[in-house]
This record gives sequence, C-alpha cells and structure tokens, in this order.
Amino acid sequence: MIIELYLVSIYTEYTLKARLMEHKDDRRTRKRLATRQGISDTATRLFLERGFDAVTIDDIAAAADVGRMTVFNHFPRKEDMFFDREEEIQTLAFEAVRNRGADVSPIEATRKLAHDLVSQNHEFVMLSEDTSWFIATAMASEALKARAREMRDDFTRALARVLADTSDQPPDDPNAHLAAGLIVSTWAVAFGEAHKLFDRTRNAGEAKRCFLAIIDRGTAGAAAALARTAYA
Repeated sequence: MIIELYLVSIYTEYTLKARLMEHKDDRRTRKRLATRQGISDTATRLFLERGFDAVTIDDIAAAADVGRMTVFNHFPRKEDMFFDREEEIQTLAFEAVRNRGADVSPIEATRKLAHDLVSQNHEFVMLSEDTSWFIATAMASEALKARAREMRDDFTRALARVLADTSDQPPDDPNAHLAAGLIVSTWAVAFGEAHKLFDRTRNAGEAKRCFLAIIDRGTAGAAAALARTAYA
C-alpha cells in the first residue's frame, strides 16, 4: 500500500509538472509566433514604404525592436519575410487532395479548391490594391523573382509526392510529376491573368471569373493529358 501511494504521488507530481511544462510551452509558442508575426508585419510595412531591395535585415530588426539574429531565427532569408504565408497556401492544396471525396480525382480536387476559395471570398484569392502591390513589388525585384521560382519548383515536387501518395503510386511516378506541373502552371497563369485584368479594370468580380475560367480550362487540359492514370 505504501509503495502504491508512493507511485501515485510520483505519477501525480509528474503529471502536474507535465501540465505546467505544457502551459509553459504554450506561452513560449504564443510568444514565438507573436514575435514572428511582429517581424513579418514590420518587414511588410518597410517593403511597402521603401521597396524590397532598399530594406536591409538591420532595418527590419531595428524597426521591430529585436536583434538581428532573432530575425534570422524566424526567417533565414529576407525573401521569406515577403513570402511568409507560402506554407499556408501549400497546406490548403495538399489538404484538398488528401481529403477529396472517393469520387473526386486528384486533379479535380484542385479545381474544386479554387472554386471553394472564391465562393468563400478567401483572403488567398482576394484581388485588391494590396495584392497588386504585392505582385508589382515581387516583379520589381530579381531576388524575389528568383525566390518565387524556387518556391514554385519546391511546391511542384511536394505536390507530386502528395498526388502519388494519395493515389497509391510510387513517389517517383512521372505521371504524378506531370500532373503537379500542369496544376501549378494552371494556377500561376490564372493568378497572373486575373491580377492583370484587375489592374486594368479594378473589377474584382470580373477578375475572379477570369481566374476560375483559366482554372477550369487548365484543369480540363491536365485531366485530358493524364487520362487513364490515377490522377484524372
């Protein structure tokens, strides 16, 4: 009985410590995320005011009231502060493919995602002066354009793996890589053309219709190219 009570007391103490550490970790996580968001917001403001290439890491650190190394701990490269939501966008695409219905093909799942985002007026498909600024700033910087190409290539490879995995195909299946390339290209063209239309007309509704029309056409082309495979 004494041994049992001793073991219970140890377990109780361990549990309490674990809970305290969990709360402590939660606070640390919240603090870390708040610091990261503060750095990102500060960097965005400076990029807007001065242009991307004119802003240094030291400028961002000073304006955010953090050390230079703190900035690097959260963002290995200055370009990553500009594209700080890329991971969220990729996650949406991966989840759309993974969580598709049994009667929905992987390629169709990406088309459905585009329509769902537009119908929800999701921030990732909003067309406004802010998004026009974002694209104009990216196109004006060789460093940002290079980083965007890297991210696009990385995303294409990652999407190919998800397509193959959810279709019970080997990760190096060339059809998965072809499907991923066609999907990513379709979305890139759709975004680009929609933004060009918005810049000319300032009509967000018309630009979104343009976006979806290209998504539909590109998806149909990808499905035709991948006919009789696991992806269409």
